[in-house]
Amino acid sequence: MSRALVVFSGGQDSTTCLGWAKNRYDYVETITFDYGQKHRIEIAQARKIAQMLEVKNTLLTLDAFSQLNDSALIDTNLDISSAHRTHTNLPASFVPNRNAIFFTLSHAFSQKQGIEHIIVGVNQTDYSGYPDCREDFMKALEVALNLGSESDIKFIYPLIHLTKAQTFALSKEEGVLDIVLQESHTCYNADHLHRFEWGYGCDQCPACMLRKKGWEEFNS
Repeated sequence: MSRALVVFSGGQDSTTCLGWAKNRYDYVETITFDYGQKHRIEIAQARKIAQMLEVKNTLLTLDAFSQLNDSALIDTNLDISSAHRTHTNLPASFVPNRNAIFFTLSHAFSQKQGIEHIIVGVNQTDYSGYPDCREDFMKALEVALNLGSESDIKFIYPLIHLTKAQTFALSKEEGVLDIVLQESHTCYNADHLHRFEWGYGCDQCPACMLRKKGWEEFNS
């Protein structure tokens, strides 16, 4: 039986990945992280989408990021559209080492569950400039984690070279476009009240602008 774990935020990318995985693996489950993010609505949406697609969702809670408090995704006093205060070449929404920790914990969870593939929605084409969304980082992390645990777990990243428009197209191919539009949450400002053609959001933060642009290109 082929088994996969989807690192699942409940956003556009991870929902597309979940649909992709459901169509390719015998067994799929998801893991979500509560790290003190301002847009906590994504946790509720992740749980809801997992239920809709009939997969298990495990929530892990991390307090360390709130204690470090070095991102506009956590600190309510920081402007989400500005530069990062310590990594000034990166956007304020960057959370240092977040993906490394999420994926390390997902790797440990996969060992426990007997899962051989971890599906992640990282993307180095249409993305916010995060260095931990690049393919080189994923390959290096996979090698290190398998060496450190004597495992052979693979990270799979179906969206790595796709634009946001192509991600919308993939979600349609995999049968989850309606769920992406109606249930997924990407907005950094936690706005899940205002509905647009491309989904819910504030229509102002970088995540909403990227998603909106991708939707317009997908429909052009």
